[in-house]
Amino acid sequence: MINLTKTDMLKNTITLIIIGLVLVLTSCNNGTTKKSNTGALGGDIAERVYVAPGEHDEFYGFISGGFSGQLAVYGLPSGRLFKVIPVFSVDAEKGYGFNEETKPMLQTSFGSIPWDDSHHPDLSQTDGIIDGRWCFINANNTPRIARISLKTFETEEIIEIPNSAGNHSSAFVTENTEYVVAGTRFSVPVPQRDMPIDEYKGNFKGAVSFIKVDPESGEMNIDFQVLMPGFDYDLGHPGRGESHGWFFFTTYNTEEANTLLEVNASQNDKDFIAAINWKKAQEYIKEGKFKEVPTNYAHNV
Repeated sequence: MINLTKTDMLKNTITLIIIGLVLVLTSCNNGTTKKSNTGALGGDIAERVYVAPGEHDEFYGFISGGFSGQLAVYGLPSGRLFKVIPVFSVDAEKGYGFNEETKPMLQTSFGSIPWDDSHHPDLSQTDGIIDGRWCFINANNTPRIARISLKTFETEEIIEIPNSAGNHSSAFVTENTEYVVAGTRFSVPVPQRDMPIDEYKGNFKGAVSFIKVDPESGEMNIDFQVLMPGFDYDLGHPGRGESHGWFFFTTYNTEEANTLLEVNASQNDKDFIAAINWKKAQEYIKEGKFKEVPTNYAHNV
């Protein structure tokens, strides 16, 4: 687990603790679904989603932009595009990434990176219910998490995630927005060092990052990371109710293959579910059961 101390813009220390990890074999069965007699060409479909001028949609839809690196906001049910919020990529129309106020938002420990691949927006919650304060979204290429204010619909903060590669498995919010949780799609040597790719198995590790969110300001800080086996972590979800304090990730490439992944990463009949008890991790940190490793990452506010 990694517990990071905060400096000014770049963080320099990270704390690591390895805690108990529950790996559960699982399989999925598709249930039957009842067929509807109403097809896509039903006569009243367009009428059902129509919102007259001057009237409001009932919901907002926050849609990741993928390779645009941005976040789109749609009205539902009308499907009207309200705004494309610049996040991880420059946007000349809005001056994002060009004016002095927003250029620093695209800084990373590798320098300024003017693009990314954004996925999986998630919303702040209270008691597991969306509370309308913030939206969080990931950057997949250069691992980062952004926080967007739902008062201004503007990007307010971007934090880089160290010891990670392919930040696809994020941004997942716990029941009371205690944490935004991010996994690693591709494992790396921890701490970072040069290593031949054919030594991948057993030497490359995943890291699940628990990014603490200030309940008042929303400001993010990497609280700790949990060192994981070198699998590929894909999608995740926090526990709710009685399972609050647990976090679950799907995995693939439990073979820890490094070549011809379409073949070599699908040899096992089943992969795993990773179950992490983050409240127990907090206890370990209080007891001093962690390890610090040096790292650098950008934090832009």
